Amino acid sequence: MRGWLVRGTTMAVLHAVVQVGVAAARIHTPGAIAVVEPAALGVLAGAAVLWGGLDGWLRRSRRGRGVAWFVAGLLAGPLAGVLGLVGQSALLDQAGVEVLGSVLTSGAAFTALLVMVPAELGLVLGGLVQPRRRRPVIGGQGQA
Repeated sequence: MRGWLVRGTTMAVLHAVVQVGVAAARIHTPGAIAVVEPAALGVLAGAAVLWGGLDGWLRRSRRGRGVAWFVAGLLAGPLAGVLGLVGQSALLDQAGVEVLGSVLTSGAAFTALLVMVPAELGLVLGGLVQPRRRRPVIGGQGQA
């Protein structure tokens, strides 16, 4: 399976779940939203940085990993918006089709950037970390 497809759908599902969680917090505990929203953004950006960092550290296909995260962001943006809208409609406030336009434009662009930029940062940072070298095995047993 293509790397961008796995990354994009996984990040879209994560973003949709967090979006529904933030909407639930806004409805049920409006006073906590000042803490919940920045924490949610931190979780989303942290997930992209960690996954991108892992790709950079493991040196996954040097030639296409930046492009894979770019395409993953383009996929995650609209998909996360639609999944979040469906989740909110089913679980919380019966949001309708009237918000679909903003979800697929500005919401999708923000989500795409929230996937692309931290993942690219993670790729750069992960590429700076050298993988640990294994010691050579002498005589069938490792050195102590």
